[in-house]
Amino acid sequence: MTEFLQRLRDQLGAAGLLEGSDLAAYENDWRKRYIGRALAVARPASTDEVAAVMRLCHEHRVAVVPQGGNTGLVGGSTPDDSGRQLVLSLTRMKRVRAVDVFNASLTAEAGCVLAEVQAAAAQAGMLFPLSLAAEGSCTLGGNLATNAGGTQVLRYGNARELCLGLEVVTASGEVWHGLSGLRKDNTGYDLRDLFIGSEGTLGIITAATLKLYPQPKDRLTALAACVSLEDAVSLLGLARQRAGDALTGFEVMNRASLALVARELPQLAQPLAAADWTVLLELSDAESAEHARGVFEGLLEAAFERGAVQDAAIAQNLQQAKSFWHLRESIPLAQAQAGLNIKHDISLPVSAIPGFVAEMDATLAAYLPGIDVIDFGHLGDGNLHYNVQAPRGVAPAGFLAAHEAAINEKVYDAVQRRGGSISAEHGIGRLKRDELAARKDPTALALMRSIKRALDPLELLNPGRLV
Repeated sequence: MTEFLQRLRDQLGAAGLLEGSDLAAYENDWRKRYIGRALAVARPASTDEVAAVMRLCHEHRVAVVPQGGNTGLVGGSTPDDSGRQLVLSLTRMKRVRAVDVFNASLTAEAGCVLAEVQAAAAQAGMLFPLSLAAEGSCTLGGNLATNAGGTQVLRYGNARELCLGLEVVTASGEVWHGLSGLRKDNTGYDLRDLFIGSEGTLGIITAATLKLYPQPKDRLTALAACVSLEDAVSLLGLARQRAGDALTGFEVMNRASLALVARELPQLAQPLAAADWTVLLELSDAESAEHARGVFEGLLEAAFERGAVQDAAIAQNLQQAKSFWHLRESIPLAQAQAGLNIKHDISLPVSAIPGFVAEMDATLAAYLPGIDVIDFGHLGDGNLHYNVQAPRGVAPAGFLAAHEAAINEKVYDAVQRRGGSISAEHGIGRLKRDELAARKDPTALALMRSIKRALDPLELLNPGRLV
């Protein structure tokens, strides 16, 4: 590897290659479940440098682990412990290359932090709607590589729906210049969709052209207390009927999830009394603030009349709205402070969610009395984070070692019976690779593996992840 590393140094310079003892931040995942050992960390500053790195890796048969903000939850961007995998960090590639207001598009490099992309759009008077709890540190390339979802999928779709074109470096170091701002281009296979969601196993996303939207004239945010999950689903149906596309967010949190936040983060105010289920809903309207407020007030009035809502708190200003969202987004942080837990990022038809939750809550309570089910997520698009915390007084690491496999099997079997998915927005990575192999349709798996062999025959790109 001596010659390979020297050629990397020559290509990237001192700022572009990290070696030795400076690699810990790149070798551990956010959840501290995976701890690897990298050969080195390459930090290219341009697409040409990424291509040069990949050509060297192709020549020397060195495996590459692409990495953005390293905020993933499935171990997809952490090197293994062999000391032979090169981490390819895109964080120096952070230019917003262009904003085209008339085409409602923005082109940015893969290392741009998501919040910086949002800010660049806002500066131009536009909205880039992808939003998630890690937006202050996750990067655009990682968002696209995992097809990130977040809090506004209900209105705007996943990262895939927000991307018009890509620039990608292949496993052999070629560059696909696909940064089109076109909404229509019917000239063959859609290569863009191939790379989005591929978790760095097919190519390295170096830049993207994204869709922008008008800034809303008003945002209206509320917390609503529901007696049952069926009531929350009923409220969702009513909100869709009354608000249509103005409904941009619809989150749900069970009693245990907010109790965990109260315990671990007591400084955060909780406006409503504890309820079995709390909904966070948001409407936004690009036409008229008055129209949005009228719809919002009528929706809540109808929800109270039908008994779907028992109590509600309406944000009176932007700061209050942010505090409501902060409460919801603090659940993962509270879990991290409480210790390792068994995470499930699942999706189901919305109509199947109450039955799934009732079955699984009972099943897990019988399996291991005292466990906490921390159930929250994006009810509007059918995505639940159905997480399981160790009983009080039980060491989290020991709990995972003893029970994770059995609990996963119970949860995923129930999801599969209802036509759901074991991964909604976090991806597969290393954590769910074996589950995917066991549960995915065999024909689909064969097609995926054929694509992998065609684009990465030497298996240099993120080996051991996804497929």
